[in-house]
Amino acid sequence: MKTIVIFGATSAIAKAVAKLYAKEGNKLFLVGRNPEQTQTLASDLKVRGAKEVAYAVADLAKIEQHPTLIATIKQSCTQIDVALLAHGILPNQNECNQNVEKTIDAMTVNFISPVSLLTLLANEMQVQGAGTIAVISSVAGDRGRQSNYVYGAAKGGLSIFLQGLRNRLHAKGVAVLTIKPGFVDTPMTASFKKGALWAKPEQVAKGIVKAIEKRRDEIYLPAFWKGIMFVIRQIPESLFKRLSL
Repeated sequence: MKTIVIFGATSAIAKAVAKLYAKEGNKLFLVGRNPEQTQTLASDLKVRGAKEVAYAVADLAKIEQHPTLIATIKQSCTQIDVALLAHGILPNQNECNQNVEKTIDAMTVNFISPVSLLTLLANEMQVQGAGTIAVISSVAGDRGRQSNYVYGAAKGGLSIFLQGLRNRLHAKGVAVLTIKPGFVDTPMTASFKKGALWAKPEQVAKGIVKAIEKRRDEIYLPAFWKGIMFVIRQIPESLFKRLSL
């Protein structure tokens, strides 16, 4: 039996991952912002086979609360086998262009908050000398685009932070996985027109669990996004800046 801690547990991808781990009879600790949704998910996971489910309600954007949250998790979990960070927001780029506060809020939720949690988690897991930290970044962080560069900048910074953290923790027995999904059909993207490149949360969740088991460093989901982003990164800046992307 493993102990799985999920931050942003009520997001679509996180719920799909939690269901897979519950089916295997693992212990889960959920962190969600909405009390009702988090409690409902906890009850559902018990029915699905989880050995034990505990949860905490927290607004992860409130960084000053992170030390207390980590302490609460440690009281419930003697060891963390997997910590998944799956919280974030998709800001409206046009609104961010006109509003500094919205830009700062997006950067706080998508970059500063994960960095705060990761720093605390890394210290705890370094002491135990085992486990995996898995974090949902995005293909948007691979290259800045006019349509979503605030979101992309946060995810790009997060991916670089994870590279350094992975380098630091490798010798300590702790794996760090960077997860880069492409387009995923979730409530956060409900207003987007869907097409062939879109994936379901359940599809992405299976890839995440498999990558954690294999102690991978980085994964694109679905896998074809690795090729797509390779091509996009090769486009010269002189050309890329003239494209309407």
